[in-house]
Formats: sequence, structure tokens, C-alpha cells
Amino acid sequence: MSYPHPELAPPEPLAPDGLRVVALGGLGEIGRNMTVFEYGGKLLIVDCGVLFPEADQPGVDLILPDFGYLEGRLDEVEALVLTHAHEDHIGAVPYLLRQREDIPLVGSKLTLALVKSKLTEHRITPQAVEVREGQVHPFGPFDCEFFAVNHSIPDALAVAIKTPAGTVLHTGDFKMDQLPLDGRLTDLAGFARLGGEGVDLLLADSTNAEVPGIVRPERDIAPVLDEVFAYADQRVIVACFASHVHRVQQVLDAAADHERKVAFVGRSMIRNMGVARELGYLRVPGGLLIDLREAEELPPDEVVLISTGSQGEPMSALSRMAGRDHPIRIAEGDTVILASSLIPGNETAVYRVINGLTRLGARVVHKESSLVHVSGHAPAGELLYLLNLVKPRNFMPVHGEWRHLKAHARLASLTGVPRDRVVIAEDGLVVDLLDRKASIAGAVPCGYVYVDGLTVGEVTESQLKDRRILGDEGFISVIVVFDASNGKVVGGPEIHSRGAGIEEAAFSGVLPKVADALDRAAADGVSDAHALRQLARRVIGKWVSDNYRRRPMIIPVVVEV
Repeated sequence: MSYPHPELAPPEPLAPDGLRVVALGGLGEIGRNMTVFEYGGKLLIVDCGVLFPEADQPGVDLILPDFGYLEGRLDEVEALVLTHAHEDHIGAVPYLLRQREDIPLVGSKLTLALVKSKLTEHRITPQAVEVREGQVHPFGPFDCEFFAVNHSIPDALAVAIKTPAGTVLHTGDFKMDQLPLDGRLTDLAGFARLGGEGVDLLLADSTNAEVPGIVRPERDIAPVLDEVFAYADQRVIVACFASHVHRVQQVLDAAADHERKVAFVGRSMIRNMGVARELGYLRVPGGLLIDLREAEELPPDEVVLISTGSQGEPMSALSRMAGRDHPIRIAEGDTVILASSLIPGNETAVYRVINGLTRLGARVVHKESSLVHVSGHAPAGELLYLLNLVKPRNFMPVHGEWRHLKAHARLASLTGVPRDRVVIAEDGLVVDLLDRKASIAGAVPCGYVYVDGLTVGEVTESQLKDRRILGDEGFISVIVVFDASNGKVVGGPEIHSRGAGIEEAAFSGVLPKVADALDRAAADGVSDAHALRQLARRVIGKWVSDNYRRRPMIIPVVVEV
């Protein structure tokens, strides 16, 4: 952990009439969304999500927000409000509830159902508080009013947090699809009414702040899917997010129109669509769904598979299909539809999957070649509309990388928000709302918390550096046995390597140098094992650098006898 800004000190205690906002994730990154609000010694949390690892974080499964800021204060948390059920907003909930299981989880019906399904795997029974748009619910000193917003998952909510210090509107993820499949529009009238009452601080989704215009309606995808299905003469495989109920609904409708059966592939897809169907958010015609085993026995032109893996995740069903490591074998003439956007950082993995599928004979249809995806986030035209409706006294862009936050800040300035009231923060910065003005008041430790298998927070940046070196350069081990009484070498040195790209026979050139250096050390009276390890590491490291221009990890093993 480290301070994001070393020049900033920890904040002073919050003034009695102030509201404090601390983002523990989601600023400067797409993922790990978590924001803590403090008033009167009580805390309210909005969202608790995960970030997925990149290539330079080998072995890491998930990245969590840093809960260190909450250490010793979990009893002060009134509630955890969940805006919607995407992993970057709910994925870390089980890890927070491990620290205090009875934190009330607040969300819409579908959001809570998907979270409960996830928590069952962690053997946690949450204390759930179901809310819906139009409701106002108090949680300690925080009066929360909920607004319907349109997103790429049903039942998403924005939340207005009202305290004596001021009113904050947190949009969550949203867009303004004017023809949503479920008829549930973003509540612009509610936002305008709230703006008329006075919004002291607006926190708004910045993901598409660089994209001009307005969003395409989700229903525009249906005719494109229909055309792709019409021309497909073998199997159709559709990959999308396991939570995108609307996209799955359109695929089901297209499959029914073309008299194809549908099977879900991937544990999270099966689980989430089961929940959505049970609650009535997914409408499935009778006899349409079959299991994967049945699908494998049907003629290919009668089957549609809906799978996870649209982001090229290594262990996902689609990635395994592309690598010939899945029961479903891609065949010549299959059609694969990637019905999702690219999360920044996943481009290389996705294109690797596309190339793998194409090499196996599949036709791959994706966002860049056909309209098989529309974004779930508001572009610049809609963000301007929101800013003009709400007319916030202060503005803080959230949910985005630095370029997104900066672009959103520029939009706010264009609509008349004074520059000194536009706060661009990052994870760990403390923003205080005092006398209706927001400003940075300090910083708190806020680092990445890595999940690796069953361990949480035990992997350090230093260990990740070692993993990167091992992955990029390999390692060399040197084994030496010495007499502790006189420091003389009595066995070795022996040198072995793995992944360093150096033949073991080549080490005959450095063995005498290591032996000479150890003999000189013994003559000088050096008999400390640590000192001998460092000596062997330096000699071998210099030899490898001079002769191969490489920097493998060097592991000296010194045995005392």
C-alpha cells in the first residue's frame, strides 16, 4: 500500500457539518468500483467491485479494493448500496462481508438475487434490503433516494444521498436508451426534479466521455442478429457477458425465429440466466432451452450456444474452444458472434481468440465488423444532457481511466460548472464537501489487493515483479556447499537453468569465476552464508549480462556443513 500522492497528508478529522467522499477503486481504472461516504461518524458504501488482472499481473485471479481505510470502522457502516449487478460493482462483496457479515446490502430485486447467488458459493447469507426506483430509504444519517437508469443489465439504479451537509447524486453506470427492451427509461424527470432541489455534488459515469453523440438503441441489434442467423448454415456460438440479460434475450428471440435450440455454456452464464428467468427478467419460449449434452447430439444447423468469454479470459469457454481445449470443437462453417465491447486492456487476448477461432474455420462476427453490440454507458452527448439537467454545484467524474475522467471534467466545465468546483480525484484521495464546496482534503493508503487462489492480500508487488522476471527471463540456480568452520567450498558450485535460454554446457565459462570468488572470500575470512549467496549472484549476473544481455532471476543456494 502507498499514498497515491506523497505530497498529501492524511486528512484532518471531518468537520461536524461536512460530508466526506473516498473512492477506494474505480478512479483511473475500469473496475474495482467502491466509494465510501462519511457523515456524523457513520459510513455509507456505494458498490464493491473487482478489477480483472492484466498480463503484467501473472497468477492473479482478481484485484479487490483496499479495505484498509475501513479497518476498525466496519461497525460504523450503515449499508452497502449496490447500483447494479456487474462484477466491477459487486464482485468484491463476499470479501467485504467476510470482515462483517451483517452489513445491509441494498439493491434492486435482480441485483440482490445475483449477489445472493454469488454469496451462496462463499457460504454467506446476507442481510438484504430490496429497493426500487422512486423509493426513499434512510440508512443512519443518509437518506437515499433511488432512480431508474438504463444500462446493459436490468434493474440498474442511481442513488441520491441526502445529508445535512448536502445532496450527492451517484449515477452508477447508465445510458439514455430511448427504446429500451424492457421499457425502463433512465429517469430524466427525476434527475431534473432533483437538480431543481439542488445537487451539491454529482458523481457520474465517465466510461464513454470521449465518445461523441448519443447511444444506439439496444433493439438495433435484433435485425443484425437475424441476418447473421439467416446466413449461418452450421452452429452459431454467441459470446457475451454473463449478466447481459437483454443481449441474451435478443439471441433467444433470434434462435426461436430460426428454429434453433439454445444451450448455455459457462457456469456464470447458466447461474445468472437461471436467476433472471426465475424472476421474470428473461422470457424463454417453451422447449427452446436444452443442455449442452443434448446440443452436441443435434445437427449443427439446429443449435445456438450462448457462452462466456467475450473478453478473451484464458479459462473461459470461448478461449478454450479457440485453443482446442473444450468439449465443443469448432468446425469449418461455424459462426461465432462476440456480442460485447472490449474492456480496455483486453484487446490482445480478444484478438488472439478471434484469430484462433478463424484459423479453425469459424466466421467471427464482432463489434468492428457488424452492429452486434451497443455500449451500456452514456457518450458525451448524453453526459452533457445530464449535467444540464442536474446543474450540480460541484462535479466529480468517476468510473473511468484518466483520459475518461479528464474528458468528462471538460464537459462539466462547458456546461458552466466552475473549474474550481470540478474535482478530478483518484483512488485514495479524500474529497470533503464543506459549505457546499468540494475539495481534496488529503489522501489515505489505497493499493491493489490481489486474490491468488484462496489467498487474499498475500501477493505483493515485489512478488509480482519476481513472477514477471521468471516469466520473461527464466531463472538460474547455483548450489554451493561450504565448510562453516573455515569457509572453504567443499561441494560445487553447480549451476542449472530453466527458461533462461542458456545451454547448461555454456556455464563452464562462469564456474571457475564463481569458484575463484568464493575462494577469495574464504581467504578473507568471509563465512556468512548470506554474503556468499550475494557474491555468487553478482558474479553470475555480470557474466550473463556481459555475454547474453539478459537478466534472469538468479537463485543461489548455499549449504553449510
